[in-house]
Amino acid sequence: MRRVVLLLTFAVLAGPAMAGPNCTSEPKANWLSEAAMKEKIAALGYKFRVFKVTSGNCYEIYGTDTGGKRIEVYFHPVTGKVVEEHKS
Repeated sequence: MRRVVLLLTFAVLAGPAMAGPNCTSEPKANWLSEAAMKEKIAALGYKFRVFKVTSGNCYEIYGTDTGGKRIEVYFHPVTGKVVEEHKS
């Protein structure tokens, strides 16, 4: 029972920390459109299968980089710059 409580506590505390970065508090009216961001991502050489908006107000993709490595990338929605990148 104690182990279950510890695991649940860890899951609750670690969940927000694993959610990804917080990119902006700018209103969505100031963001690059999804179409413009997708074009910018393609121009950077990324290929993506998933494109979404995170709870931290970032654009996020799951796909591959120019070398074909699997990646997860967070982009600032106003500037389009890479905020965080994870390769697997």
